[in-house]
Amino acid sequence: MTLKQKLSAERVYLILAALFISSLVASNLIFQKFFQYDFFGLYTFEISVGILPYPITFLITDTISEIYGKRKANQVVTAGIFASLFSLLIILVSDASTATEWSPVGDNTFHKVFGATGIAIFASMASYLLAQYIDIYLYHFWKKLTKGKHLWLRNNFSTFTSQFVDTATVLFLLSLFGKIDWSLFGGLLLSGFLFKVIIAAIDTPFLYLSVYLFRKKFNLKAHEELNYEILKK
Repeated sequence: MTLKQKLSAERVYLILAALFISSLVASNLIFQKFFQYDFFGLYTFEISVGILPYPITFLITDTISEIYGKRKANQVVTAGIFASLFSLLIILVSDASTATEWSPVGDNTFHKVFGATGIAIFASMASYLLAQYIDIYLYHFWKKLTKGKHLWLRNNFSTFTSQFVDTATVLFLLSLFGKIDWSLFGGLLLSGFLFKVIIAAIDTPFLYLSVYLFRKKFNLKAHEELNYEILKK
């Protein structure tokens, strides 16, 4: 690799990490709004808007896993944890501050929107840790088992499993803390998991495209990963 390619690889990794972290933090902030989506008359989803940016994180970690390797994928996951905890601290301080009389957003409105964020982030972090590390582990398990072939298989099988773990864990914790009624658990679990499965299937061509472009950009052979230790030299 040329020096220019090495620097470009660093920049691309930072951009992917930034997109990953922003998607994760955003999903924690907007989770309290729920909506319905009619999937071609076959099934009506009832899901949180927080689920919309979350599948992006799995697409990004799979891309990083494929190009940069397991170690760099785990690093971006760990960075996401710190970013979420830091955003929680900012929200807690903001919620504790008293609004002025002329403030467009009063204390009650702010607390109603962001007051449950602490529990949401706790629930999200627990499910996030399990799901993301499971996703990365299974991704590389299938990659090793298939000797680097069948990208679609490791992308979908790892994501399907990790997304079920993520959905079940976060809903269980939110129900346990009284943020969601237990009677809604089964329906939300089914809707959330099916929606994520559909998104995971849809994002497979985008993973193929991103992997193709990055391999071409960095002159990588099929199934080859960037050696990040070499990039630093």
